[in-house]
Amino acid sequence: MPKNITSLPVEYLFTINATLADPVVVPNGPLGTRVIVPVTGGTFSGPRASGTIANIGADWLTMRADGTAQLDVRIVLTTDDGASIYMTYFGVMAPGPDGPQIVTAPLFQTGDEKYSWLNNLQAVAIGKPGQNKVDYEVYEVIG
Repeated sequence: MPKNITSLPVEYLFTINATLADPVVVPNGPLGTRVIVPVTGGTFSGPRASGTIANIGADWLTMRADGTAQLDVRIVLTTDDGASIYMTYFGVMAPGPDGPQIVTAPLFQTGDEKYSWLNNLQAVAIGKPGQNKVDYEVYEVIG
């Protein structure tokens, strides 16, 4: 079946620059090798929201037999004006021509009225891992 190429309408939300601790590896489990990567901090910055990443999140990824990884990430963003935003996303990290590339689908939860618009959107993010860090460009999918 041929692939249809389309333009997905998106709007830039923010850039994430997260710092990571060394991973904990749980090899050869019944679902594959689990790699738990603590998220120790970092920043996010965009036109409608900026701030820091709390030191309480992690990526609970599963290494697949084909060399890709399935991500399951949960972090807390703290805005510059003190709001807490829970961000969770699933995705895939796969080899690319310039090294591993990550594609994810973030969702958000917050009770802060100023940022409640995040509760009702689906985002997509493209990321690039590095040594004890990961960087993402996050976009809202416009419906």
